Amino acid sequence: MDRSVEDLTARARIRDAAVKLFGERGIEGASIRDIAAEAGVSSGLVRHHFGSKEELREACDRYAKERMLQIGAELTEQGDLAGLDPLALHPVAFPLQLYIVRSMMDGSETATALFLEGVDAVEAWSTGYGIKPKDLRGYAAALTAIKLSVFVFREQVSKALGEDITTPAGYNRIGQALMEVFAIPLLTPEQIDKIRKQEM
Repeated sequence: MDRSVEDLTARARIRDAAVKLFGERGIEGASIRDIAAEAGVSSGLVRHHFGSKEELREACDRYAKERMLQIGAELTEQGDLAGLDPLALHPVAFPLQLYIVRSMMDGSETATALFLEGVDAVEAWSTGYGIKPKDLRGYAAALTAIKLSVFVFREQVSKALGEDITTPAGYNRIGQALMEVFAIPLLTPEQIDKIRKQEM
């Protein structure tokens, strides 16, 4: 095999291992040695490809951001939402979602920028589908945060369900539940009007 191809393959394995371990343990909780072991390479090869752990984290941030934007674009292409099946999404999206949430919690500017781009995307999607909340930006920010909060509280949510949401079955279950949360109105139009009048 050509050496450059080997390097690319090893680099991708290292990056994927880092995404997995950073997502599970946080940046401080995953060492270069841990990542190397997960990727099946030496610590020296990790440093050869990425230099420091911080540089590896930055590469993971960029990859997670670009890949999630790509997935989002693929899912919503021409308004087709068939690809939103949680079972199909789990192996690709879940590690990235977990990583991005952990990265945000660790103070990553790239992950925060991705959150803001997610809010922009929800705004655009809502407008395209004729959804007109009173405060579109607030609606988009709340919806984006709700979707991500499942991963912030994954241990608590898993205990509540009696099923690990990191597994395909658990991920599917909470994904279906989220769709119902978004689909089933909690308040009638009359109740909403009453609450809004009280806020004035």
